[in-house]
Amino acid sequence: MTAPTLPPIVAPITEDDIAQFLLRTPGFFERHAQVLASVQIANPHGARAVSLQERQAEMLREKIKGLEQRIMEMVRNSTDNATIAHKLHQWSAALLQIEDRGGLPQAVVDGLRTLFDIPQAALRLWGLEGLEGLDGMGEPGIDARFSQGASDDARALASSLTMPFCGPNLGFEPALWLAQQAGDPAASLALLPLREGAVDSASPAFGLLVLGSPDPQRFDAAMGTDFLARIAELASAALLRLR
Repeated sequence: MTAPTLPPIVAPITEDDIAQFLLRTPGFFERHAQVLASVQIANPHGARAVSLQERQAEMLREKIKGLEQRIMEMVRNSTDNATIAHKLHQWSAALLQIEDRGGLPQAVVDGLRTLFDIPQAALRLWGLEGLEGLDGMGEPGIDARFSQGASDDARALASSLTMPFCGPNLGFEPALWLAQQAGDPAASLALLPLREGAVDSASPAFGLLVLGSPDPQRFDAAMGTDFLARIAELASAALLRLR
């Protein structure tokens, strides 16, 4: 007597099987439009179910809202950049009009504080042959605040920077140059090396420009430094007249 033949074991259909079938059969919903119309999906913003078309429309609205927010952010950034570029132009034009070379350091600092609303700014210069000789050239001498007080360590720090430094006030010596200025102590700093040529060149620095703010986020470590680099290069070009 032979044993009865058992029916083959069929694996249950899974959700992945259904998904793969629908992907391989794009005409399914064309032939069964009523199925697509009756599909109900849970609404992520409430307990009620919505149709597939409603859910797709809602997803499109959310996507459009996200794109609108990105566009608005781009517009704001563009406006901010245009404002900064205009201020850079004003500052550069003012420096070009300075006839008294001895007044250049003060003009650099005053222009930055006024045009860019920077609470504190300081500058130290060294290694320029003309610094010591300005008094004997029939011109007002450079203020000693700008030509004295930078130690060898501060000078080495300036020469080591190949881009502006932004971050919290960690007690760098240049931060002390801001101590005599009014207002709360600087919580964040920007250190801009001054050198001949591009800010990232290998030439040694002849000065350091320090910007400070009591706002710890004003010069955040994650901020872009392109405009600060342009400020450093423009200030360097102007101050090289002191040679």
